[in-house]
Amino acid sequence: MASKEKWGFIVNPVAGNGYAGKHAEDVARMIKKYGIDGEIVLTERMGHATDLAAKFVAEGYKYIVPVGGDGTINEAAQAVIGHEDITFGAVSMGTGNDFIQIPGFSDHFTEKDWEIFFQQNTIQMDVGKCNDHYFLNGMGLGFDAEVASQNFDENGMKKGGEDKYLWHILKTLFTFRERPVNVQNNGQMKRESCFISTISIGRRFAGGYFLTPRAIANDGLLDVCTIQDLYFLQRFRIFLMVPKGTHLNHKRVQYYQTDHIHFEFDQKVPHHIDGEIFFSAKYDISVLPGKLKIIYNPKGNHYFF
Repeated sequence: MASKEKWGFIVNPVAGNGYAGKHAEDVARMIKKYGIDGEIVLTERMGHATDLAAKFVAEGYKYIVPVGGDGTINEAAQAVIGHEDITFGAVSMGTGNDFIQIPGFSDHFTEKDWEIFFQQNTIQMDVGKCNDHYFLNGMGLGFDAEVASQNFDENGMKKGGEDKYLWHILKTLFTFRERPVNVQNNGQMKRESCFISTISIGRRFAGGYFLTPRAIANDGLLDVCTIQDLYFLQRFRIFLMVPKGTHLNHKRVQYYQTDHIHFEFDQKVPHHIDGEIFFSAKYDISVLPGKLKIIYNPKGNHYFF
């Protein structure tokens, strides 16, 4: 289906260990095949996708489409959220590719995905906000954030591949120590020590870990999964349960929904937002219902009502 309105495609050439750069020609080919008035630009640094998306918005583009991993998609969304006249799409070419599960497309786009994508089926999606940063899939504190922090260098760039990531998981299972945190939710304050705290719009993290398997991306609520402090052997058991989503039955797991939650640690700790790592001591987290108009696959396994 041809569109007379302008589309801006933002390709991160290093996403997926260079996969996105190698397949940028596929994007150009699909733009031509479906008669899209589109422009392709490449990112050159961290945060560049936000700047490029903002430029497209200022120039009147009506469709903004990042091409890359979850981090690239998140960066582009920062400049689009709040612009109700703009449609957001995403083409997944990263490593974990967790966000793309929400709209129901494949981890790596097939010809069929492209066909459905350009049919331009849209839906209003919820957006999460942590302090001053938006998130589309989710954010996490604790063990998984500690693992993620080891996969970035001093410049904030990802390092290593899947084998290095698995090594960091195994190492951190032995060395991680839960930190006490004050949690405020629905007017109640409690102090706890958690192995993992996940707050989400979507369900899947780290390429296959379903920490919040009940999440719906347009119900106006955040899904929260908190795993309390664990004995050493319990960590391994939980780690094996999460990919199947069966951890919710474990006695050390709390699962609930909210529209606003606050965490406060005694010192700065790492947290991940849509696969990217940040540090803070205080976290004010809320949901913005239906804040982003997004292209989705109505026939796919999407996370919408």
